Amino acid sequence: MVMRCCQIQKVLKVIIMTFKNYMNLAIEEAKKAQVRGEVPIGAVIIDQYGKILSREGNRTIELNDPTAHAEILAIRKACHIMQNQRLINCSMYVTLEPCPMCAAAISNARISKLYFGAEDYKSGGVYNGPKLYLNKQCHHIPEVFDGIGLTESEHILKSFFKARR
Repeated sequence: MVMRCCQIQKVLKVIIMTFKNYMNLAIEEAKKAQVRGEVPIGAVIIDQYGKILSREGNRTIELNDPTAHAEILAIRKACHIMQNQRLINCSMYVTLEPCPMCAAAISNARISKLYFGAEDYKSGGVYNGPKLYLNKQCHHIPEVFDGIGLTESEHILKSFFKARR
């Protein structure tokens, strides 16, 4: 079946809207984290059918836990819901490039796709820093898509840190 250009554009629009919708949920979680006084990062995990398994924001201060990053909390909750340590065929949307700890957890959980907003030039672990997924010791490499919700993700983070200085 041959698709016309306008049909292809409609399909692409639906796909882009889906990315944006899930990233919007991660951005909502980042805003909630900011209200709590946490670094505003949010994460959402969906299953292969688009069902939301978990939505979390940073809670390191609230929980007195340096590992309570949005990604880690979202993975824990999704694994609990799935009753499995593996989140095969699941996708994660996160507002900032995961740090090395979170990038490793994403790999260990076998998350299939990672979508993130802003790059983290200082503490990132995917495209910056150790570039974990390029390391031969990495057992699972998710498909990575960056720049989803970039403008709003960057704005939230920049305004948070500007207010702190």
